[in-house]
Order: sequence, then structure tokens, then C-alpha cells
Amino acid sequence: MPTIKVLVDAGKANAGPPLGPALGPLGINTMDVVKEINNKTKELDGMQVPVKVHVNLDKSFSVEVGSPLTSALLKKELSLKKASGKAGTETAGDISIDKLLKVAKAKYGQLNARSMKAAVREIIGTCRSLGLTIDKKSPADALKDLNSGKYDSLF
Repeated sequence: MPTIKVLVDAGKANAGPPLGPALGPLGINTMDVVKEINNKTKELDGMQVPVKVHVNLDKSFSVEVGSPLTSALLKKELSLKKASGKAGTETAGDISIDKLLKVAKAKYGQLNARSMKAAVREIIGTCRSLGLTIDKKSPADALKDLNSGKYDSLF
């Protein structure tokens, strides 16, 4: 049973690359797969979403939709089109600790974190690479606050 893994724009998958060429040789109806992917991802419109298409020997298939990328969730929370091209010197936006926690909860199952606090640490790392500040503080300062227990009441 082959599995095709692709990254698609939510709600806008089409039979072109990367999906069509991967599914074509398997002999299944590509448009049926595209319709199911678009149906399952329509509420995540505007984000890229990882998708797995499991193809069975009888030409039936199932679609598994993963969680959007952490960076996409952060940008959606702030309504950003793109992140800072110069992270560390240029700020793209400021996110509240509450919104950061919301993203951490959405991604928790796919992170390497063993606790919600560790998940927030990982998300802060993504904020750093995107050029985001957290509650008007640099990611490094927000991380110091997190490690000192300032946000423990949120977990």
C-alpha cells in the first residue's frame, strides 16, 4: 500500500504537481483525491498543510491531513503575509503569550515536547526565526521569563 506525502495549500489542491504526478502511476482518480483533500482542508484556508494519501491495492484511498506548519499558525494568528527576512534585527510582529500558547496546544502532538512548557519553548524558537517578539519582549527575554516560572499559571 503506497503512501504519497505532499504539502498543499489548504482548500486549493489541484491535479498538478506535486499531487498529480505522484498519483498518476497508481491508477486512482486524481480528481477524487483532490476533492477530498480540499474538503478536509477548507477550514485551514491560506495555510500549507501536510497531507498523506494512502492508496490501497483495490484502488481505494484515504486522506490524512496533518497540522499546518508552526510558522503558518503563528503568521495566521498575527495576520502576517510573511515573516521578517532579517530575524534578530527586524521585527515582523508581536504575539501575545496567550496566542503563543494556543499555537503550542494546536501543535502539541507533533512536537518533541514532553510538557506544555517545553512545547512553548519550541514555539518561542520558531518566533525567533520568524522575527517575532512575544509580549513586546525578544524571544530570548520571553524564554528567560518562561524558564523563571513567570507563565507557569498558564499551564
